[in-house]
Amino acid sequence: MSIVAAFMVPHPPMIVPEVGRGSEKQVEKTIKAYERVAQEIAALKPDTIIISSPHSVMYADYFHISPGAGAAGSFADFGAPQVKFDVEYDQELVDCICGKAQETRFPAGTLGEKRKELDHGTMVPLWFIQKKYKDFKLVRIGLSGCDLLKHYEFGTLIKSATDELGKKVVYVASGDLSHKLQDYGPYGFAEEGPVYDKRIMDVCSGARFGELFDFDESFCEKAAECGHKSFVIMAGALDGRAVEAAQYSHQDVTGVGYGICSFIPKGDDDSRHFLKTRLTLVEEDLEQKRKKSDDYVKLARASAEHFVKTGSVMALPDWTPAELLNTKAGAFVSIHKFGALRGCIGTIASTQKNLALEIIHNAVSAVSKDPRFEPVTEDELKYLDINVDVLGEAEPIKSQAELDVKKYGVIVQSGYKRGLLLPDLDGVDTVEQQVAIARRKGNIAPSEKVQLFRFEVVRHY
Repeated sequence: MSIVAAFMVPHPPMIVPEVGRGSEKQVEKTIKAYERVAQEIAALKPDTIIISSPHSVMYADYFHISPGAGAAGSFADFGAPQVKFDVEYDQELVDCICGKAQETRFPAGTLGEKRKELDHGTMVPLWFIQKKYKDFKLVRIGLSGCDLLKHYEFGTLIKSATDELGKKVVYVASGDLSHKLQDYGPYGFAEEGPVYDKRIMDVCSGARFGELFDFDESFCEKAAECGHKSFVIMAGALDGRAVEAAQYSHQDVTGVGYGICSFIPKGDDDSRHFLKTRLTLVEEDLEQKRKKSDDYVKLARASAEHFVKTGSVMALPDWTPAELLNTKAGAFVSIHKFGALRGCIGTIASTQKNLALEIIHNAVSAVSKDPRFEPVTEDELKYLDINVDVLGEAEPIKSQAELDVKKYGVIVQSGYKRGLLLPDLDGVDTVEQQVAIARRKGNIAPSEKVQLFRFEVVRHY
């Protein structure tokens, strides 16, 4: 039977009366919608419920799946230890998902932390569901730091496993919306908050899952959303299926967005393979950008591709322009994949005989030596977007007042420790942010006295 229904639900602990102690009444609309979800799940009588939660175990580059026979939990952290849960995991489905991940070398499984306690992102949906239905096993899914397309791909892997086993499965995507909807809310207000909520409810109520990829990472951060990646995994679990979608509720009265939608599969639909469609569009777009790239970027790409394919550093190509051979400067090579950073390595000042060699060597480092990422693999090359920043000479400044995040990069130095941040980066909107990030990169404490330098860059695409 596979996945027979999916639901998008929030997880505020205060919605549980023992936790809310009356405050839950302000989200009565959400409660009634949640009860409707529970009733519909009870009517379906699934063998297994899969819940993806932003508050489960989370790794930067790995999707955690519930290990062991089961888990327990309570709302003790929210002042209600008497509200307890004890669930049995569907080990057969977990094993099948893990097996498919291993076969395809997908970064998912039960490795890592063996947490036995359920998180509130899982328990809140369970509280409503178990009031109506208890005869099911659970699979708990964690999110990761990977890009949105990787989350969707994980959903397709889950779909494949449920199809193979033929179990009746309900997918519950747990996640709040924006946390910055009202000035009086616990997280304050950001103009991106209401925009996010309106967009996500519009997209999900229309089951236009391909548009989930259009939410920029920086925009999502500013909106302080919670469940977007959870919703994307759910969408992947419905890949290739016609879907009847319905919005049950949306509230923002607490300053945090709570949205509930249902998604009922209605048969196969070849037009709804959104990952395949998006990858085709990405390839076409990047091919056009490559054709328009200047020689700086062409050199960086050639170097990166040569190293990934051969393991050796490329020699200077015959077509290298004279301006790169006759110039010395520091340079950064930045690599993005599906809009997310995939590697960035550079030099503040020249370390090579010329700028061409500077770019060649920094491109190699960006695909192989950035400690934040695994080395780039050959099958990723067609999805990489590369740019090169050539640094001007750094000049000392007296204070942050002489900085401009759009125009100047910053170097923060304290003794032998030094941190650098390039200008005009997504998500870095203030000088204070810029300096704070540079401090962290240099392992310089906020209390340490520093010397500031600024520099300009010429960015090549």
